Amino acid sequence: MKIVTLLGSPRSNKNSATIANRFTETAAQLGAETRSYELNRLAYRGCQGCYACKNTLDHCVLQDDLTEVLTDVQDADLVVLASPVYYGDVTAQMKGFIDRSYSYLKPDYLTNPQPSRLTPRSSSSCSPRAPGRGALCRHLPPLRRLPQMDGVTESRLIRACGIGPASVDTVPSRSCGRPRRRHGRS
Repeated sequence: MKIVTLLGSPRSNKNSATIANRFTETAAQLGAETRSYELNRLAYRGCQGCYACKNTLDHCVLQDDLTEVLTDVQDADLVVLASPVYYGDVTAQMKGFIDRSYSYLKPDYLTNPQPSRLTPRSSSSCSPRAPGRGALCRHLPPLRRLPQMDGVTESRLIRACGIGPASVDTVPSRSCGRPRRRHGRS
């Protein structure tokens, strides 16, 4: 199994990266091939709206640091998107990737029952959440829409609530463990 992790935080090795890295380290111990990209360290532009990926090519026309990432995501069995919630949404770094993933859609994606050029895969989204009302409300829709459009057959959200500058600035190790069973569910 090939797992590609996209770290969307501008802060290296902080909460969302800790959660995602724990996930991928465990997967690697179980035999998965893993690759992580820290989006903030890459030099790339957002989607230019040129429609080359719909009119003349089957991939994004831009050649920058995100080119390799887009190719690796295309070849992955599982994609992990890790982003903190900033102003109720994913970070600008993650949004730049999400916008460029438009190139994964077929030209007739609006009417095609199989809108994605990608083979079916799984995705997981990791998000630390600081305390406060509605901090995750707008964050979920972009991460839920992306998998539906990009050929994802199964999607999971991994959250660590109550973490951030208003509480603690590190993810407690108990937050990274296996989920406890509740009421007969895991």
